[in-house]
Amino acid sequence: MNLRRLDPDRALMARVEARDADALAALYDRHAGRLLGLAQRILGETGEAEEVLQEVFLFAWRAAASFDPTRGSVATWLLISTRSRSIDRLRARRPASRPEVRSLEELPEGPPGLQDVEGATVDREWERLCRNAVGELPEEQRRALELAYFEGLTHQEIAAKTATPLGTVKTRVRLGLMKLRDRLRPYFESGSHGP
Repeated sequence: MNLRRLDPDRALMARVEARDADALAALYDRHAGRLLGLAQRILGETGEAEEVLQEVFLFAWRAAASFDPTRGSVATWLLISTRSRSIDRLRARRPASRPEVRSLEELPEGPPGLQDVEGATVDREWERLCRNAVGELPEEQRRALELAYFEGLTHQEIAAKTATPLGTVKTRVRLGLMKLRDRLRPYFESGSHGP
C-alpha cells in the first residue's frame, strides 16, 4: 500500500527529512492550530506560544530523521515536543506568576488542514474520545493530571499546591493514567485511534 494513502503525516515527514520545504509547510498547515492551542493553554500567552510553535517546526526540520513511527504518530511527536518546550519555558519563568489552571476539556481544537478533511475528522473523533475519557475521571485524578501535564508541576509541587500528601498525589496521577489507558485501549487495539 502507498504510505501517503495510509498516513499523510508520515509521507510528509519523509519529504521533510529529504529537505523538502513544501512538505514542512504542509505539516505546519495540518498541525499548527492544535500545537499553538496547546502552547497557549500551558503558557497563558500568545506571543510566547507562537515562539514555541516556531521552535517545534524548526526542530521538526532539523530532527526529522529522529522521528520513529513505531513510537507514535507524527502528531503525537509534535505535541510532545510542544508540551516539553512550553513546560521548559514555564519552569524558566518561575517563581513568576503562572496562568490559572484550566481543565483538560478546555483545550482548543485546531483548525483542520484543507488537504485532509478525512484525517481532521478522525482527529476530532479521537479528541472527543479523549475528552470523554478525561471527563469520566474522578475530579481529584483529573486535577492532578492537569497540574502535572499542563502546568508541568512535579508530584511534590502538586502536593504542596493542593495541600495533599505526596503519596496521595502519586496515586491519583497513576490511577488517572491507568484509567485513561484502559478506557482508550480498545481504540488502540482496533487501530482506529488518532495521534
